Amino acid sequence: MADYTELVKLALEAREMSYSPYSKFKVGAALLTKGGKVYKGCNIENASYTPTNCAERTAFFKAVSEGETEFEAIAIVGGHSDQDELEFCAPCGVCRQVIREFCDDDFKIVLLTSNKGGELKYDVYDLPEILPFGFGPKDMRIKPR
Repeated sequence: MADYTELVKLALEAREMSYSPYSKFKVGAALLTKGGKVYKGCNIENASYTPTNCAERTAFFKAVSEGETEFEAIAIVGGHSDQDELEFCAPCGVCRQVIREFCDDDFKIVLLTSNKGGELKYDVYDLPEILPFGFGPKDMRIKPR
């Protein structure tokens, strides 16, 4: 298994930029391209909630807007702003669908499972593990009769 400690640390950095005055739930993401570049994202809330954007989508949209479309992994960390020790924070359903749009089954989702005493522990998942039966670009192709 690859070591994703640095990617998790970058997600923790991104979490510090979170704009979450309503929920106080701060999330950070660090998206690794196949070329080795990292795009960070944080959640950005809105008073009317619907326009709120998750950290994962922020990272993906930043990358895609810069011409990147090939990705290797994403690290995601989150929790309430008053928490010193962060625990498991999985992507929401909308973010999972955005990941499916741009990533193959071997894409890795790295989730912090413990941050006790400053020690970073994480689990790594493949895309089908967090989005079984996902609907993606391949499903839009017309199938011959």
